Amino acid sequence: MGHTAKPTRHNRTITVDFQDETTYFQLLGDTQAFVEFVLAFLLSLGFQLLHKTSCSEGGSLTRHSHYARVRLGGLTIWRMQCTRCKAVFTVLPHFVLRYRKMKPDVARNALLATHGGLSLELCAVMGNLSSMALYRLICALGQRSLVSVLTRCGLPLPAYLLADEKHSTCLTDKVYLPTVVSGRVMWHLGYSASKSAAAFTDSYGEFQRAALAHEPSYHVQGALIDGFDSTTKSMRTLFPGARLGYCLRHALNKLPDKLIGVSASVRQGLRSKFHALLHRCRQRTSVRVVALGQRLRRFAAHITATVGEEHGERVRHWFKEKKAGWYAVLEDPKMPARSTALDQAHNAIDRKLFNMKGFHHAGGSQAAFLTGLAHLYNLIPYQRRAKNAGLCGVEVEGGRVPTSDWMLNLQILTSGGYRYAPDPPNHYIGGNLPCSTES
Repeated sequence: MGHTAKPTRHNRTITVDFQDETTYFQLLGDTQAFVEFVLAFLLSLGFQLLHKTSCSEGGSLTRHSHYARVRLGGLTIWRMQCTRCKAVFTVLPHFVLRYRKMKPDVARNALLATHGGLSLELCAVMGNLSSMALYRLICALGQRSLVSVLTRCGLPLPAYLLADEKHSTCLTDKVYLPTVVSGRVMWHLGYSASKSAAAFTDSYGEFQRAALAHEPSYHVQGALIDGFDSTTKSMRTLFPGARLGYCLRHALNKLPDKLIGVSASVRQGLRSKFHALLHRCRQRTSVRVVALGQRLRRFAAHITATVGEEHGERVRHWFKEKKAGWYAVLEDPKMPARSTALDQAHNAIDRKLFNMKGFHHAGGSQAAFLTGLAHLYNLIPYQRRAKNAGLCGVEVEGGRVPTSDWMLNLQILTSGGYRYAPDPPNHYIGGNLPCSTES
């Protein structure tokens, strides 16, 4: 007998802030008040619910069923249903984590310590919980894609990207983390055991597919890379019309490596001159590409006169390979010139991977774990001595978060039943809530 494919089940769990546990238990006894509270919370967020595709004209919510969480002392959890499309939503109170026995306050301290760089073992000791439970919690947060969470915060898909790969280790194996960053926000953090162009294309393709699902007309105008061959090929495959630029800071760091056998003081002096060359070209308001080409030829001649013909020819050949990418940076004023933000994100993630120790094993959920870490990177506020103290990366980039509590934001935004509403409604009549179609 033939087997028919089962339709994909959508996770329509919605986290609702009931202010305190007493309010939640009081509302359980009044169905109408419970539904009205949930609707008011949705309207305050400006979110829409993830209804079925058949629900396009709006519908009202009604009580559907309930069940008890035995591991939480028999706590009652309600489900609500749309009267039009029959989509069911599990209403999770803010003081409960989905499928987790630990309290949000315990998880808050452990996640904050993990984000700060402590190992999972130390975080578990501080929070009086199992280190494996903390690992699984981060993996559970990572089930929701970065693109879906960031678009819920009102951030537009980035037209210009910073793309690079982080070289890391999984036990004794070398692995690669293809990453996409725009400003202070991480849009993609992948995991690959191979550095081939096909593997990188598959990883970066996850970001492209998620972005196109949100906005079918999305296209990338420019991407800044470091010139790694696999990254270059994958970007050209996925975004054929995008301008590819090479990071100018990487160029400064690579120049001393081309001057083999030259004293450190001479190399440092030539690097300083190269830095001044690039800085002057970026400050020009017109014909910057022409100015860069002229100055590169003069600088190569200066190296030949200073340290010899062999070094001058090596640098001249290097300029010939890389200048097209530098030209791309100078041709478009909106194009990022340095990958500093991406390097900082990689350093932060690398500290967490190092402190992950035995949990970063070949059979683990590496992709989910990394995505969970990326959510923490985007949503945990910067500390009081930072430049943007008190703000998270999403807020720095102009997005908005649902509440002032980062842990509650993490719970709400990683719930599977919410969608961002471009034009949030300011009132509802008779319990009607605008619906949205699935992407």
